[in-house]
Amino acid sequence: MNVAEFDFELPARLIAQRPLARRDQSRLLVLDRMTGAVGHRRFSDLPALLRPGDLLVLNDTRVTAARLVGRKASGGRVELLLVERLDSAGRRGSWRCLLKAARKPPLGSRVEFERGVSAEVLERNGLDWRVAFECPSGRIDEQLELIGRMPLPPYIRRDDEDSRDAEDRVRYQTVFAARPGAIAAPTAGLHFTPELLERLRARAVERVSLTLHVGTATFRPVSVERVAQHRIEAERFDLPPPVAEAVAAARQRNGRVVAVGTTVVRALESCAAAGRLVRAGQGLSELFIYPGYGFRVVDAIITNFHLPRSTLLMLVSAFAGRDRVLEAYREAVRAGYRFYSYGDAMLIEGHG
Repeated sequence: MNVAEFDFELPARLIAQRPLARRDQSRLLVLDRMTGAVGHRRFSDLPALLRPGDLLVLNDTRVTAARLVGRKASGGRVELLLVERLDSAGRRGSWRCLLKAARKPPLGSRVEFERGVSAEVLERNGLDWRVAFECPSGRIDEQLELIGRMPLPPYIRRDDEDSRDAEDRVRYQTVFAARPGAIAAPTAGLHFTPELLERLRARAVERVSLTLHVGTATFRPVSVERVAQHRIEAERFDLPPPVAEAVAAARQRNGRVVAVGTTVVRALESCAAAGRLVRAGQGLSELFIYPGYGFRVVDAIITNFHLPRSTLLMLVSAFAGRDRVLEAYREAVRAGYRFYSYGDAMLIEGHG
């Protein structure tokens, strides 16, 4: 398949720039992946759409304030996105980063940040940079969290971005986030509230959490022409034994495994075992799911609306069929749904 087959037109006005006042008041497009039928609900209706005995699988990763803005000696602006901590001890540490600047800083140069934090640019490897930080006092990882900003996607453009960072630290984070390490939110989880989770529990919908730390693989653009030529960068996951046990119990009671987000889909399918079960484990997932993939674990997906030509759109197209997904997207555009990270959601389900 060609990447161009996953393109669609989206008016810029439908790209959500801010979250709604209430998380669970997002709209929910319900797609039957067997028939292509579409329904329109609110996310707060989810308990009525799931069945007693279903298993809801969440991603409990926590987004770190990984976006840093500093200045070169010349005064030029440098923006870093902290992708992976390589080492850290006391007041010093090094990170793998993405770097954006009008003129890239030379190796060996320094960048100055708030609170006396500075960094030396050590190495460049393609799009990745290695940078060593130090701070005058305290622990460097704690200082970076204080001066960092939430790493919102580039399609969120706001004049008052800095003043709204405090709000983003709450709203660009799921209410069940527990394990720091992501550089982007697992956005399907942003719609849940504690009250909604309680209503799902009362409905006898079981719930477990795994961890997949969202990295650059989730948002890095596809630059090749043919889908099969793309390679996913590894993202770290942890699927603990209680998740494997819960999947097995759901199979016993004929409950569905409902993945909240594409990150959960990739973690579950990376650990697939015989009998539509999963094995507990930790590791790196490089699984790239696109049409032609045979799902072994997941029965339904809750997901946001994704970028054109993205690996995430390819994943949901593999689950429900490219034509049905793109037609559902066209219906969402006609109905004025809000798109992307702070936007509305889909429930993709079918028979079973």
